[in-house]
Amino acid sequence: MLGSTIGVSTKGSTIGVSTKVKGLGVTVDTTLKSSAVCVAMAQKATRILGIIRDRMKCYESSNCSIVTEFIIVGLTNTQEQYIFLFLAFLIIYLITLIGNFLIFTLITNDSRLHNPMYFFLANLSFVDLSCASITIPNMLDNFLSDRKSISFLGCITQLCCFQFFVVVECYLLAAMAYDRYVAICYPLSYALMMDRKTCAKLMFGCWVSGLVNLTVEAVSISTLDFCGPNKIDHFFCDFAPLLKLSCSDTTMNQIIFVVVVVLCGMIPFLLIAASYGFIINAILKIRSTEGRHKTFSTCSSHLLVVTLFYFSGTYSCIRPYYENTEDKEVKVTAMIYTTLTPMLNPLIYSLRNKEVAGALKKLITQKRFSQEKHTFRS
Repeated sequence: MLGSTIGVSTKGSTIGVSTKVKGLGVTVDTTLKSSAVCVAMAQKATRILGIIRDRMKCYESSNCSIVTEFIIVGLTNTQEQYIFLFLAFLIIYLITLIGNFLIFTLITNDSRLHNPMYFFLANLSFVDLSCASITIPNMLDNFLSDRKSISFLGCITQLCCFQFFVVVECYLLAAMAYDRYVAICYPLSYALMMDRKTCAKLMFGCWVSGLVNLTVEAVSISTLDFCGPNKIDHFFCDFAPLLKLSCSDTTMNQIIFVVVVVLCGMIPFLLIAASYGFIINAILKIRSTEGRHKTFSTCSSHLLVVTLFYFSGTYSCIRPYYENTEDKEVKVTAMIYTTLTPMLNPLIYSLRNKEVAGALKKLITQKRFSQEKHTFRS
């Protein structure tokens, strides 16, 4: 039989905190010297020991519950809107699948697009396709089901996989910015500086960064206990909503999350900002207006993608930790970088890029020609 007793005593300038756990033969005894800091530490120790006592009472009773699944609240609680949202996100997902797959296919099959910029763009299409496939299918299923649940393992898997691809995209956007920097600032040395080996190293670094983040996130989330509420007030399993549901002390997890945001979010953003600082400086040195416009057009699509991704992503990561934050506000912002950005990226690059548009026209022409040839033979 488990049990525990906790005691706090003060004597002069000394504060004592002790706890005894019956059945385990464990005694924790802490003595702290006086000062305001020590008092605060003693109070915190008491709270932690109180959590231990409550856990033991939970395990002793038959009412102790361990979370085995989570309920995804979703974008809205109004059931009348589910059909509309289902159709809207189904269209978004289909456009995302077709657009990114088409971009990947065009770059792979057209030899004119076998250069560093399109090599990174093909990887970006794959990452966007993966991000959308991690969140949207489960969201579509929840729109049509009465019990909007996801298993504990499924939730953790969704969280880790999504964070993996998001970090890969952060560093990939930085690699694409560096590519544009070399192309504009060192045009004569571009082929030498951005050879296949360099591109492969940059891409390898992006995937390794995502893998490191995945490992850290998995270890961090595995240390948490979930023994109470299981409703996630979001449309997918994200880190901040899960921390709110945990019955563990999440202080260290929040610190880890901040470190991850800085290393995997801010560092790539600073690299992108530095690259565009040099790019703008180089463009301003061009005398003709037409030359400036032509040079800037080579990186305008990437700049638009970076703005959409980082504005919405950063806001969604930071905003939940502010007081008086509305959940709908966070959800709408998160929806931009989880669903809309992967859909818009192929449209931005295809509509604003003559080479991609030319490759698409060539593919359509080849398909028509092959169909006409097949019809003529028949």
